[in-house]
Amino acid sequence: MKQRYPPNFTYQDFARDFTAEFFNASEWAELFKASGAKYIVLTSKHHEGYTLWPSMYSFSWNSMDVGPQKDLVGELAQEIRHKTHLKFGLYHSLYEWYNPLYLTDKKNNFTTDRFVTQKILPELRELIKSYKPEVIWSDGDWEASDVYWQSKEFLAWLYNESPVKDTVVVNDRWGSNIPCHHGGFFTCTDRFNPGVLQPHKWENCMTIDKKSWGYRRNAVLSEYYTLAGLIKELVITVSCGGNLLMNVGPTKDGIITPIYEERLRGMGAWLAVNGEAIYNTKPWRVQNDTLTGSVWYTINIKENHIYASILEWPKDNDLILGSPKLTKNSIMHLLGYPSEIHWSENKFNVIKVNLPPNAHKGQPAWVLKIKI
Repeated sequence: MKQRYPPNFTYQDFARDFTAEFFNASEWAELFKASGAKYIVLTSKHHEGYTLWPSMYSFSWNSMDVGPQKDLVGELAQEIRHKTHLKFGLYHSLYEWYNPLYLTDKKNNFTTDRFVTQKILPELRELIKSYKPEVIWSDGDWEASDVYWQSKEFLAWLYNESPVKDTVVVNDRWGSNIPCHHGGFFTCTDRFNPGVLQPHKWENCMTIDKKSWGYRRNAVLSEYYTLAGLIKELVITVSCGGNLLMNVGPTKDGIITPIYEERLRGMGAWLAVNGEAIYNTKPWRVQNDTLTGSVWYTINIKENHIYASILEWPKDNDLILGSPKLTKNSIMHLLGYPSEIHWSENKFNVIKVNLPPNAHKGQPAWVLKIKI
């Protein structure tokens, strides 16, 4: 900051330049719907403490008092609920970099809790009562335990008395001792993607810009995930029992730039054809194939279908599989392709699938639907 900004410029001065003048909640909602997402999570407040709603607990440090002069949380919540079937979630940071109440509690080795009792808990209740989020994505917990944050008390209120007590889900970032141990779903660490089946529901929270969660003017194309790379993240995550939360960094003007829009719409186009391998499925008995590691499985138990997501097209168009146990009545289809797919099995129970030669063109990944 010292190199690029005037003397005495502080982080708080950024708020004046955050105009969100081109923010259009309706356009955002349409884009998220087109991406194939089933829920969204908006950052209501990050670590600097600036709230995107007119919080009475963040006087003169919110999007109504300084900057856009808009209730950004409220506008997006309304459009998501009126124009889509997506679940509306909110990210909220517990700690704040510059808040004197927090810094005092920290200096006191968290033996005092004025920041929690006077700021965080009232703020969270205000947020929930005002916007009724169906996902609460907590963060900024790592400097103190759940005892300091009074997480048990807050969650008891949330699940027993709050207006979203019957619909809300929460993650696992409620104290330094909590991640990957307690929560409605686990996030563990940023970009958590273990590649193996997990015993508890989890989420892979990652960002399309590989280097940053926020918008970067100097980012180059190679620093963004390709569509194929994003679909790979999705396929592996879902095969191992997780959800994928892809981060998009808007500009200070409130724009989701074309590179992000292209990736989101590309994901939606792929899901429009192959989504039945993702939605309403569960992990299979194996997550990826024993012979071809670029094939990952899910199952629709009700319909007795296995889905084999193919991340790399075989060079000779013959796909080798070692995991499915087929019968003479088993049927295969390539999603988006009109004809039944021929397959054969040798005496070692190795399956050879004859994929149509030109079906792979222009696609980042493919799905075999196997009726067993």
